[in-house]
Amino acid sequence: MIVVGILLALGLAVAVLASTRRMDRRAGRAEWRRLAALQPAAPVSFAPAMAADLPEPARRYFDFVIRPGTPLRTVAEIDMVGSFSLGSAQDPAYRPMRARQILAAPHGFVWAMRTRGGLRVAGSDSGIWTRFRVLGLIPVARVGNDPDHARSAFGRMAAEAVFWTPAALLPGPGVSWEPLGPDSARVTVRHGDASQAVDVTVDAAGRPVQVVFERWSNANADRRWRLQPFGGRLSDFREVEGFRLAHRVEAGNGFGTPEYFAFYAVEVTAIRFVRPGGAAR
Repeated sequence: MIVVGILLALGLAVAVLASTRRMDRRAGRAEWRRLAALQPAAPVSFAPAMAADLPEPARRYFDFVIRPGTPLRTVAEIDMVGSFSLGSAQDPAYRPMRARQILAAPHGFVWAMRTRGGLRVAGSDSGIWTRFRVLGLIPVARVGNDPDHARSAFGRMAAEAVFWTPAALLPGPGVSWEPLGPDSARVTVRHGDASQAVDVTVDAAGRPVQVVFERWSNANADRRWRLQPFGGRLSDFREVEGFRLAHRVEAGNGFGTPEYFAFYAVEVTAIRFVRPGGAAR
């Protein structure tokens, strides 16, 4: 009877975990569709005059990342491969991974990731949740639906818009730029109660080679939420439908300090701009 009871309990636990996974997947698909539907139905085309009043480094940035006449689509799907740390700076435990993302700044994003080899970890990160599992069922991270997570996720989204959806950062309601130096400018993105400043460094041609911002995070020894440096380096720029976008990204906590830890390094394999109705080209 004891053995039967244990088996029944295990069966019930597996059923509950499987049901939760199905609900999470449905929620992920629904959020993906919501974001895809935010693509402008009839986007205007880029003209350099749209950035004429910006600080010179910001003008240089837009002159490089968007060709004149490009439809200003702001929702993209990104496929990527690379490595992701499941450990710490002292013991990174990097794992090869494959991921797919939809980015719709300032409204949200979904990043769905799966590691390869060994004990596999899979799940997703978004503006609403972070959910990852091992062996397809067992939760190892399940957080979100709170102001701290939302604030942290908004920072990531604003920074990634710099190198993957630059049309979302043209000046207008909710987006402003200010000068920092001869090769850098700060863009501030606001949406509802959320606000995030991102410092962008460009090279002589206008490539955004570095992004840095103060991210709301609890990735520290105290596990306390606070602002701390986060950033990354960008390279391998390629043209995608009139945009010049980074296809190699490295990022992590403590950027610019001795504690910098690049826990994320990816190579983009494809970028698609969603068409109205949710279909990517």
